[in-house]
Amino acid sequence: MRKIVIGGGASGLMAAYAAASHGHETLLLERNEKLGKKIYITGKGRCNLTNACSPDEFLQNVVHGEKFLRGAAYRFPAQDTVDFMHEHGLVTKVERGNRVFPASDHASDVTKTLERACLQAGVKIKLNTRVSEILTSNGGVCGVKTERETIPADAVIVATGGLSYPSTGSTGDGYKFAMRAGHTVTPCVPSLVGIEADGLAAAQGITLKNCVLTARQGQKILFSELGELLFTHYGISGPLVLTLSATLCRMPLDGVTLTIDFKPALERDVLDRRILKDFSERKGEQLKNVMRGLLPAGCIPIVLQRANVSAEKRPPEITATERARLVQTLKALPVTPKKLRGFEEAVVTSGGVSLHEVDPKTMQSKKVTGLYFCGEVLDVDALTGGFNLQIAFSTGYLAGIGADLSS
Repeated sequence: MRKIVIGGGASGLMAAYAAASHGHETLLLERNEKLGKKIYITGKGRCNLTNACSPDEFLQNVVHGEKFLRGAAYRFPAQDTVDFMHEHGLVTKVERGNRVFPASDHASDVTKTLERACLQAGVKIKLNTRVSEILTSNGGVCGVKTERETIPADAVIVATGGLSYPSTGSTGDGYKFAMRAGHTVTPCVPSLVGIEADGLAAAQGITLKNCVLTARQGQKILFSELGELLFTHYGISGPLVLTLSATLCRMPLDGVTLTIDFKPALERDVLDRRILKDFSERKGEQLKNVMRGLLPAGCIPIVLQRANVSAEKRPPEITATERARLVQTLKALPVTPKKLRGFEEAVVTSGGVSLHEVDPKTMQSKKVTGLYFCGEVLDVDALTGGFNLQIAFSTGYLAGIGADLSS
C-alpha cells in the first residue's frame, strides 16, 4: 500500500514514520524548503516536545477535543513520544511543569530526530512540493496532484497544520482539502495568544511573576489562576494570558472583564495595613514614590489612575476612601479586553476539521475511504506545556497506522 503524507511538521513526520515502519510505501510531501519549520520556533527555539504526564493528565489539558483524543492519548501517550525520541538518538530532559525538552535546548534536534527516524524506516521525502489537489474515485482516495505531477496513492494523510504562524507554511491548505472532500470545518481562530487592551502601555516589558488573572462574564467566573503575566505594547501576554486565551478564543469578548490581583498573598486588610505602614514611614514623599515598595515603577501610574488617586499627593493628604480604592485596585486592577492577537502570534489554531466526521481510532475520514487527518488541521487544541505537540504525535501515529487498525 502506498501512503502519501502531506506536510512535514510534527504530525506529518510521525505519521510518515508510523506508516513506513508498518510496512507501507510512504512518500512525504513538504511545501517548504525544509522539514519541521514550525518545530524550530516552538518553545522559544527549544521545542517543548511533550509533557511527562499520564494520559489522563494530558486529557485534562485539552481544551477542545478531549473525548475524541482519548483513544489516541492511550494508544500513543507522552511516554511513547519520549521513548521514540530516545530510541532515535535524542536525549531529553524534564523541566518545570513536566515540560520535556531536548537536552541540547535546540529545537532543530527534534526535527533531525524525526527526519532520521523517517529515513531509517524507508520514507521518501520531497521538499518544495506543494499539493494542489487530493484525487478521489468511487468514494476513496486515489492520489494527489502537485504543481508538477500526479502521484497515485492508496491513502493520503493530511498533516498540513493550522493557520498559526503562517510564515512557517501554515496557510490553511488542509481545510481546503477537507471541504473539497465534503468535510465540515469548524471556524478557525487564534489560540494561546496575547490579548489587546488599552491603558497599559506604561507597564510595557514588565513581568509579574505571581499575580492572579481573573476573567468574568457578568457574575460568572470564566477563569482565575495564579501565575506569570507580561505587559506588552498592545496589552497583556505571558503564560497566564495564553492559557486564558484558550478559554476566550471561541466566544465574543462583549461583557468579558478581566482583573489582575498584584498581591494575591495578601488579604485586603493585611494589604491595607502594609500601605498604612509605608505611609507612616514615608510621609513626606509623593504617592508615586511611596508605591515603589509595592509595585514595579511602570505599573504605578496605571494603578493610581484606575484608583483615581493623585500621584502627587503625600500620605497625610490621602483620605480613607482613596486608600480603600487603592487597595481595591491592587487586588483587582480592571482590564477591558479588546480582542485576541492574530494568527501571526498564535501558538496554535482553535478550530478545524470536524471531529464528528473523523474516526478517532484511525484518524480516517468517515466520508472518503483512505483519507486521514492528523495534528492541528483537526478541531483539537490544548494548553501550553507540550500538550499540542503531543496531540500532533498521537494523532500522527494513529493516522500512520490507520489502515492497519481499520482493516
